[in-house]
Amino acid sequence: MNDTSTKVTSVIPDPNAPIAVRRRRIRHGKDLFARYAVGVGGVSVIFAVVLIAFYLFYVVVPMFLPADIEAREGYAAPGGGKTLLVAMEEQGEVGVRFTDRGEGVFFSVADGAVRDSVELPLPEGVFVSSVAEGVPGSGEVALGLSDGTALVVMHRYRVTYPNDQRLITPYIEYPLGEAPLVLDRDGIAIDRIAIMNQGDGATAIAAETLDGRLLYTRYEVEESLMGDVEVTPYEAVVPSLPTTVSFVSLSLDLRWIFAADEAGTLYLINVADTENPYVADSKVVRRGGERITAMKMLMGGISVIIGTSDGRIEQWFGLRDANNRYALAFVREFHEHEGAIRYFAMEPQRKGFLAMDEHGDLGIFHTTAQRTVLMQRQAVDGQVTAMGIGPRSDRLLVATRDEQMHVWDVENKHPDVSFSALWQEVWYESYPEPDYIWQSSAANQDFEPKFSLSPLAFGTLKAAFYAMIIAMPLAIMGAIFTAYFMNPKLRQTVKPTIEIMEALPTVILGFLAGLWFAPFVEENLPGIFMLLVGLPLGVLLFAYAWHKLPRALKSRIPGGWQPLIIIPVLALVGWLSIALSAPVEAWLFGGNMRSWLTNEAGIGFDQRNAIVVGFAMGFAVIPTIFSITEDAIFGVPKHLTNGSLALGATPWQTLTRVVLPSASPGIFSGVMIGLGRAVGETMIVLMATGNTAVMDWNIFEGMRTLSANIAVEMPESAVGSTHYRTLFLAALVLFLFTFVLNTLAELIRQHLRRKYASL
Repeated sequence: MNDTSTKVTSVIPDPNAPIAVRRRRIRHGKDLFARYAVGVGGVSVIFAVVLIAFYLFYVVVPMFLPADIEAREGYAAPGGGKTLLVAMEEQGEVGVRFTDRGEGVFFSVADGAVRDSVELPLPEGVFVSSVAEGVPGSGEVALGLSDGTALVVMHRYRVTYPNDQRLITPYIEYPLGEAPLVLDRDGIAIDRIAIMNQGDGATAIAAETLDGRLLYTRYEVEESLMGDVEVTPYEAVVPSLPTTVSFVSLSLDLRWIFAADEAGTLYLINVADTENPYVADSKVVRRGGERITAMKMLMGGISVIIGTSDGRIEQWFGLRDANNRYALAFVREFHEHEGAIRYFAMEPQRKGFLAMDEHGDLGIFHTTAQRTVLMQRQAVDGQVTAMGIGPRSDRLLVATRDEQMHVWDVENKHPDVSFSALWQEVWYESYPEPDYIWQSSAANQDFEPKFSLSPLAFGTLKAAFYAMIIAMPLAIMGAIFTAYFMNPKLRQTVKPTIEIMEALPTVILGFLAGLWFAPFVEENLPGIFMLLVGLPLGVLLFAYAWHKLPRALKSRIPGGWQPLIIIPVLALVGWLSIALSAPVEAWLFGGNMRSWLTNEAGIGFDQRNAIVVGFAMGFAVIPTIFSITEDAIFGVPKHLTNGSLALGATPWQTLTRVVLPSASPGIFSGVMIGLGRAVGETMIVLMATGNTAVMDWNIFEGMRTLSANIAVEMPESAVGSTHYRTLFLAALVLFLFTFVLNTLAELIRQHLRRKYASL
């Protein structure tokens, strides 16, 4: 019997096992940390982008909100007599009411309590027959009197703070003296009157007498060192018109009288020379049987606003025609009212106005934006006799025939913004035709803001276009040669050198482009064009010569090192082009190509133009496109290229049919990233362009981009103003443009990856 023995094997514990477990746990912890850190980082980036977009929308949206009015409690007109004109001081707390009795009644706008009453110095037995306001918000008022004279007054307000409480003290001034001014020597009552103060001591009054004669007098005011005021009148004999006018207005420069009759004819009368006034033009405004029922000068004293019996509102101004003569130009119209327009109230600080028709419908309009901001039906119950808006356009005061006062709070902060004003051609005052203009400020307060974003968007695309024309061929072709043909040792030097170009501050590039390169281009303009043609031609000729060299001679230069021997060729072509610039300019362009372009070819030339921007910004974009493209081409798997070459394809066939399709997603990404940088570039276009907001593809003209405009004007804009929010709108447009561009680029890149994934 055999004994069966059982062999027992003991398990010896591994002393390193706890360490391995601990290491696995550490690696697992690091993996989790990296996963969540990357996830949190990605979500944070998305959140930051969304937050930026939200803030831009938050700032921009208030521009497009509708206006609103809120009625206050009405009350009986303070004082006695018939209301002829109402106005308010800047705070909208104290109003003034001028009556036919020759009184100026100051009252509290909130409740109608009389604050003061001033008896104007009218002659005995004379009453006020007409009244007109001067420049909106100036406080100047002309009272036409029944004896053919006029009294000019100004309602003023002194603001003090006793015990830290605001106290507004109203008073009346007489800028042309307390004695009435003689307008009609025959003593016929003044039926219509208009006044305008130019602001340099000159005031003009135009008036129509009760018997239909049109009068004009300009007053020059001089104040002596002793404080004595001397008023010198200059009367003009206005030519008689074929009809009796019913409405009279004056331009701010005191050169023009706008006169209209009820039948519908508008006249433009030149009174710049008081000794030789003449009728410059006349236009029939009516389109059917309607009549002119209201007329008033828009803020700025250039355009006249006309209301008709069928509810139409039209804007007209004087303009030089093709024969260099001034003529009336119809600009735009509004047709929101259903009844005859009775009264206008012009906003003092912008090109907006309010209109009231015979049915009590109130409309708020803006001319530049061609926008109906608000239409309030039956705002007033009763016939309106006077209407005035506060200097801040935030309060409206209306008097009715039953001597009741109606007060509204007006919320209308951004009436001058509309789609047409931002993106379409607009016919601005004194411009010969509609145009795209960006001009956000001027030296005076009467100008018309021009917030067209079209020339800025155009300038952005123009700058990017010329930059990409320079950058794309050089960067892509250079990346192809560097990654596929260049010697590896030379590549290790060339690639970092080009990539380090991206570290150059763009402000330095812009500085060099604006102060050195732009004058250099202007002085050597023929040489620059010869350089653009000569460099490619020189490379081709050198390549042909190299191809014809004996093989033994070419074999002395190792493969991939050929770029080094072409550098002297490029330098020689560049030097030769610049050296021949002056002789060619003298031979072909009379010694001054810039003058020849302007005078002979009719092409405008700006020293800081698209050529300069193209070179400077192209230089800044090249490293971005080159680096991404080179990495994409170099990263194509070697088995693809080796397999293609093994099957008999030439290196060029392998490049075009295998390498480039495989690398196309990366190449496209590089181009799109470079384009995005070109679109958003600020300092180069700020310093290397003329910063002129023009829409012209001319390579010799400058441009203004969205980003440069934001950088220039944002520090000067008032927070919350239309200008401020429009700049944020420009930033939003730039943001959306790059967002859409990058989204499309990513979709195309993914499509290319799927298409060539099988290679």
